[in-house]
Amino acid sequence: MKAMLHKHGLEPNRDYTVVEAPLPAMKAMLAEKKVDLIPSVLPFSYDPELRRVARDLFVQKEAIGISDMILWCTRQSVIDQHRAALVDFFEDTLRIVHWYLDPANHEAAMNIVGGLAKRPPQNFDWLFTKRDVYHDPEMRPNLDALQRNTDLTHDLGFVTSRFDVKAHSDLSLIEEAARRLK
Repeated sequence: MKAMLHKHGLEPNRDYTVVEAPLPAMKAMLAEKKVDLIPSVLPFSYDPELRRVARDLFVQKEAIGISDMILWCTRQSVIDQHRAALVDFFEDTLRIVHWYLDPANHEAAMNIVGGLAKRPPQNFDWLFTKRDVYHDPEMRPNLDALQRNTDLTHDLGFVTSRFDVKAHSDLSLIEEAARRLK
């Protein structure tokens, strides 16, 4: 949200005030007119009550382009000590990802997630569809997008320094796991 506001010439403390709140409280704050704009992420953005009191102004891709913000990482020493177990883990995880992304398993996936979240399964009809965020079927991060995202966090003042994403990335574990599944 800060990126999109910045893109349109709006800056915090000059043009707007930021009010921090937990994601589940934002719907009520908007409905009660305590705030004028909230960020919303899945699954909150598909909440029917939120949809009744709000409308989308933009989506994340319009603000920052293709993004890749969530990843798994560990220290090299952990990889060195547990490489075989980590490759096994990624092989199992790839199997799970393939299962969840298969449209034939959509209803079962909704039931699993509904049970985990203790919510009606139909609340998750968007999950693992084109209405969901993109899931790379081979679990490969988009390193170029991740670099742009980390650069943006610096440019917007969230962090004080930059770093080279590719220089700190090792995709060999996921690549080895993927080869096992072929």
